[in-house]
Amino acid sequence: MLKQMFLKLEDYYEEMVSIRRYMHQHPELSFQEYNTAQYIQEFYEKLGIEVKGNIGGNGIVAKVYGKRPGKTVALRADFDALPIHDEKDVPYKSLVPGVMHACGHDGHTATLLVLAKVLDELKDDLEGNYVFIHQHAEEFAPGGAITMIEDGCLEGVDVIFGTHLWASEPTGTIQYRTGPIMAAADRFEIDIQGKGGHGAQPHKTKDAIVTASQLVLNLQQIVSRKVNPVESAVVTVGTFMSENAFNVIADKAKLIGTVRTFNDNVRQYIEEEMDRIIKGTCYLSDSTYNFVYERGYPAVVNHGKETEFLIASAKEVPEVITIEESEPQMGGEDFSYYLKEIPGTFFFTGAKPPGANPGYPHHHPKFDIDENAMLIAAKTLGTAAIKIHGSK
Repeated sequence: MLKQMFLKLEDYYEEMVSIRRYMHQHPELSFQEYNTAQYIQEFYEKLGIEVKGNIGGNGIVAKVYGKRPGKTVALRADFDALPIHDEKDVPYKSLVPGVMHACGHDGHTATLLVLAKVLDELKDDLEGNYVFIHQHAEEFAPGGAITMIEDGCLEGVDVIFGTHLWASEPTGTIQYRTGPIMAAADRFEIDIQGKGGHGAQPHKTKDAIVTASQLVLNLQQIVSRKVNPVESAVVTVGTFMSENAFNVIADKAKLIGTVRTFNDNVRQYIEEEMDRIIKGTCYLSDSTYNFVYERGYPAVVNHGKETEFLIASAKEVPEVITIEESEPQMGGEDFSYYLKEIPGTFFFTGAKPPGANPGYPHHHPKFDIDENAMLIAAKTLGTAAIKIHGSK
């Protein structure tokens, strides 16, 4: 069965590339992926595969039914793009100014569509059922996973697998991890209100820039001096805004940033400690503040049994050269919501473009992938989906 699947995937590889390049040229932002969703739904309809649209928003769910009884396996791919202008010089460059697939979601979608096509052709010899979850809005919280789950995309599903094409790792690499593999991703905004005035009369002001600057430094002590060193955490101030004339002392400043954690207790502690530090820093400068902390996706926590099974499945794929444990990644992923509901695992498929050293990272204007990685991802996901029926 695996050999048949592998051969069919290889036969349809050019179609996979064509789908990926079409999507790369026609990206759509999170929660605005109407044409992309229509494209995915029409792909299934033309094949006669059961499909439903508008699941939790722009989500799509398709199903293939094997002829013999077995488990119901879900495979997930996301399909939203990012507000980044494509700077690559390639024939499939984005045709939408300021929007591009800079994270590989176009490749995820092409991989899953062709894999679904192949499994549908093999359904007479398959056990169990296969659910193909095409998720919108992974890049922007609250994300699409949670609303798709609320709309029933996991009903009757026993196990779920997902992968991310990972452009930092060589093609032929599969990276796994039991337990936390990607961090919880939160966002915060801090508005400082001081008292502005003439740049030559600082004693008559409450300088918001000085207060905000001190606050940036104070917040760094949370991780370095407050969090247990054996725990991983990040507090990053990514935006500092306060624009005035050269001779004016600012009355307002805004800080925007992110917090990344794996442990829920650490996550809660950092939120509380931030509020305490902000309050104290503003008290010392006689300023006021407004603090907004928005919780994003929880940490992606893989299940042990399913991760071990994924490792065994990857060993069946001839193109897989290296199978290795991943370091915990501080990036966020709303695949975490699926894993809170049912067993499963999320892994990385190496997709570094040929000759790239080190290559462009995810979310970069020149980001690209080695398209051969899609075939490896499809074979690995397909192997896991088929062989799970024989596991206990």
